[in-house]
Amino acid sequence: MALKMVKGSIDRMFDKNLQDLVRGIRNHKEDEAKYISQCIDEIKQELKQDNIAVKANAVCKLTYLQMLGYDISWAAFNIIEVMSASKFTFKRIGYLAASQCFHEGTDVIMLTTNQIRKDLSSPNQYDTGVALTGLSCFVTPDLARDLANDIMTLMSHTKPYIRKKAVLIMYKVFLKYPESLRPAFPRLKEKLEDPDPGVQSAAVNVICELARRNPKNYLSLAPLFFKLMTSSTNNWVLIKIIKLFGALTPLEPRLGKKLIEPLTNLIHSTSAMSLLYECVNTVIAVLISLSSGMPNHSASIQLCVQKLRILIEDSDQNLKYLGLLAMSKILKTHPKSVQSHKDLILQCLDDKDESIRLRALDLLYGMVSKKNLMEIVKKLMIHVDKAEGTTYRDELLTKIIDICSQSNYQYITNFEWYISILVELTRLEGTRHGHLIAAQMLDVAIRVKAIRKFAVSQMAMLLDNAHLIASNTQRNGICEVLYAAAWICGEFSEHLEEANQTLEAMLRPKVTTLPGHIQAVYVQNMVKLYASILQQKEQSGEKEAAQEITQLMIERLPQFVQSADLEVQERASCILQLIKYIQKLQIKEVPVAEEVIALFAGELNPVAPKAQKKVPVPEGLDLDAWINEPPSDSESEDEKPKTIFHDEEQKHSRHRQPEIDEEEMARRREARKQEQANNPFYIKSSPSPQKRYQDTPGVEHIPVVQIDLSVPLKVPGMPMSDQYVKLEEERRHKQKLEKDKKKKKQKKEKRGKHHRHNSLHTESEEDIAPAHHVDIITEEMPENALPSDEDDKDPNDPYKALDIDLDKPLADSEKLPVQRHRNVETLKSPDSEAPLVEKKSKKPKKKEKKHKEKERDKGKKKEKEKKKSSKHKKKKHKKEKEEKSKDKKKSKKKSHHSEEETAESVQNGTLDDEPLPPMSSYCLLAENPYIKMTYDIQGNLQNDSQVTVSVIFENKSTSFLKSMELNVLDSLNTKMLRPEGSSVHDGIPVPFQLPPGISNEAQFVFTLQSIVMAQKLKGTLSFIVKNDEGSTHEKLDFKLHFSCASYLITTPCYSDAFAKLLESGDLHMSSIKVDGISISFQHLLAKICFHHHFSVVERVDSCASMYSRSIQGHHVCLLVKKGENSVSIDGKCSDSTLLSNLLDEMKETLSKC
Repeated sequence: MALKMVKGSIDRMFDKNLQDLVRGIRNHKEDEAKYISQCIDEIKQELKQDNIAVKANAVCKLTYLQMLGYDISWAAFNIIEVMSASKFTFKRIGYLAASQCFHEGTDVIMLTTNQIRKDLSSPNQYDTGVALTGLSCFVTPDLARDLANDIMTLMSHTKPYIRKKAVLIMYKVFLKYPESLRPAFPRLKEKLEDPDPGVQSAAVNVICELARRNPKNYLSLAPLFFKLMTSSTNNWVLIKIIKLFGALTPLEPRLGKKLIEPLTNLIHSTSAMSLLYECVNTVIAVLISLSSGMPNHSASIQLCVQKLRILIEDSDQNLKYLGLLAMSKILKTHPKSVQSHKDLILQCLDDKDESIRLRALDLLYGMVSKKNLMEIVKKLMIHVDKAEGTTYRDELLTKIIDICSQSNYQYITNFEWYISILVELTRLEGTRHGHLIAAQMLDVAIRVKAIRKFAVSQMAMLLDNAHLIASNTQRNGICEVLYAAAWICGEFSEHLEEANQTLEAMLRPKVTTLPGHIQAVYVQNMVKLYASILQQKEQSGEKEAAQEITQLMIERLPQFVQSADLEVQERASCILQLIKYIQKLQIKEVPVAEEVIALFAGELNPVAPKAQKKVPVPEGLDLDAWINEPPSDSESEDEKPKTIFHDEEQKHSRHRQPEIDEEEMARRREARKQEQANNPFYIKSSPSPQKRYQDTPGVEHIPVVQIDLSVPLKVPGMPMSDQYVKLEEERRHKQKLEKDKKKKKQKKEKRGKHHRHNSLHTESEEDIAPAHHVDIITEEMPENALPSDEDDKDPNDPYKALDIDLDKPLADSEKLPVQRHRNVETLKSPDSEAPLVEKKSKKPKKKEKKHKEKERDKGKKKEKEKKKSSKHKKKKHKKEKEEKSKDKKKSKKKSHHSEEETAESVQNGTLDDEPLPPMSSYCLLAENPYIKMTYDIQGNLQNDSQVTVSVIFENKSTSFLKSMELNVLDSLNTKMLRPEGSSVHDGIPVPFQLPPGISNEAQFVFTLQSIVMAQKLKGTLSFIVKNDEGSTHEKLDFKLHFSCASYLITTPCYSDAFAKLLESGDLHMSSIKVDGISISFQHLLAKICFHHHFSVVERVDSCASMYSRSIQGHHVCLLVKKGENSVSIDGKCSDSTLLSNLLDEMKETLSKC
């Protein structure tokens, strides 16, 4: 032994440690992947050694590689080995690696349960601490359930170090296992008064995080937290408590009255900016909740605003940002308090930090009133001209439009000013928000009737200067405003003073360089403009002028007919033919203006954005009902899967819809295009714009140069918005003088109030009248419109399950599960309604979850054997089944031996609610008066040459069983994996003893070469029976049966992949037929899925396709068809022998039905 230890120490001297690994990676930058691959091979060899120090070193290096992005899930078992080391330095490495790479999907995570429980009860506080820290990173619902009681016990540990960690990890436990919240909460509440400040701080953190989502459940703690707030000197604890009060105050307004004074004192006294910010935030929340019950709170608001001003004026950008953020909260309820600091907010627009500027813009949005709108927008326009970078400039543009258009243009008193602002914004080059300006122009022109004449004159000016705007033809560029200009001039052409000039501007060749969707609007509105001019000329008797306009249209429209955009082509072609027909009528001196103008009669009103959603469903209309009869399940559909398994060519014929007459199709298309063209709110879909050149000779050779203008474009003839600001000030001054004259004529006792009002200059919003009467057209809504639907909460919110009433008395059923032994007498009683659930000391894999019985027999009594074997199964089957039948959704769980999967696969494509009979995958191995053994075999896709045999040992006697050893005679193909140094004749010790009436489980790994045939291995279990009379040696012989189905792993498969697999031609085929089948098709599929590890790919009535995969990669496909009293199964597999044996096993299973 001493020589072996010396040899191990010498070997470790030459092993690479973490520093060597890091140094090597840095030295192999050119072939880093190759070097790391070599290191991983070395690590695998190190993990095979018995020396725990070598394994810990290997796991340490793997942890570093995992941080570099390499997958180390294959070493999960080795990590658990290092976690179980007795030496703390090794144990810490194991827990670090586990916290890095373990997750809920890790197969071996259940093996850690007993090890963590052992570490939690360790006398060494650092072992306990590292276990708690590691567990917090990979806790799962099962681990949380099993260890919740142990962790709760540690909350009363003598060491503050342990208490603090236990309190903190309870938060993770609550999230994973919400049922533990109520029983653990009284002890968590006690920790708020713990003498150690660290434990107290941890308890405050946990409760504040819980209350953040469900504050109403924690109102009863308000007195305790109030005491802590007034006595604690820890700023971070105070911040958490104050945040909690901010969430509780809206639920209990009376709480706010008590909070104002201590919070105000903190604001005055604290020098910590973080605490000051949280105090201000909570005061704001308190005052919002007390806005009706506490009128004299202006002093508190002013105090908050003054403190926030200090934050905003601070040189620290973070404090400045937080100050602006808190100021925006005050703005919502007390805008006048913030408006007095408008100059400070405007200064922030000059800040170098873009996030500060954007936050200041958000504040300005809420500070706007009728009185200061023009002033604020004027300053923003100055910033637009000076702004560097298109992103911030676009944000300014967006904010200007949002400020002016908010609340249905509530603050605009002069729409001529707003139109001039929009026109000025068209001077911006390189913007991506041209569509916003265009949308506002359209919206104002349509909804504000009084402004249409002015809007039309401005839009005509834009069209006349389109060559200045059209230089940027990118999608959503500033050229989008021409879309709005053309539509407004066409729709409201009666307001145009120089209609001929506008029409000529729209027909210029330069227009063909614009994007297609803009050209389409040009073409459509040319006709409206043409119709208006035609009517004017006919009414004035100018026939020659009317013919000249018609000729102009005929000459210029062909350039649009030749457009590459289909929409433009179609519209231009139709309109050109219409104009030619009008020309023929004009030659015959037939008046046509009235008929042409009738094409565009009527007025378009805007439609509300959610109008379609709010249309009520008429009585008697079922939107879920079939319009036509659903397709029947014909024989051809039943026979379709058959051809999959035979070498027949698939001839697909598509069902053709009856053809519509071409004239009818053209008529429909024209009507739809006409409707879309006349609707300015219809979003046209057109291809990305391309540069188009004119067909005029010589023009195409002129190079187009993009000019980057350093100064904004000045469109001649456009009004500047500044003049409206001066006019507005003069108008308001006149209105004020007139009001003063009226007030002087009133009673003399009101004069004092009048003078005081003038001295304060607080002119109310209602006193400011608009420049002219504005008739704003509201958006149209359907009759009997339904109210808006509230957004549903996230169904996957983990905090939803924690919405628990904590004030209710704790019921007996809500106590945390405690590990206890099963009572064998109770289990054997046939009258017991529900068997006790055992908390096993070992939980090697997810698969063991099914050992817990959750199927309750209420009316039937099963045989003892069947009942015992089914006790190791999960109770979720029926619940999963009901949820599946409601949702009709495919579950994504992949645990291949669990009954949940059986229910999921059977439910694919069925509507049956029939419950499945209880089934267990554990089979009887052997039994005698002392012991009973049941076993199950599990494959592993990660290792194609190994299977794991799980054996449950149950002590049936009243004696104590110990020194159990299991031995299996190896065959040439299958061998039991024994510890290194053991011979093939040595047995493997069972790692536990069995008291009377207790059962436990152990796992044994077998290696194998071929899996195409079933085989049986002889084995013996030897053990010692100890009782009051003495000890005796006993043996129990058994035969371990490895069926072919035990090598299969349930693997989900989509129908497309399934079809490709069958069509590949690499599979062998075989079939069986079983008569005398009386069970339902659903139960039949459930048995195949559960006992033989298949999943349902697709099911149609009594026909289903199924798939599974072996651990060595064999694909197995089945087609199961049920007749009246028989079942036929057609199979395909990449190995004919495996398929034949699988079908024989399946036949044996089904013959028992």
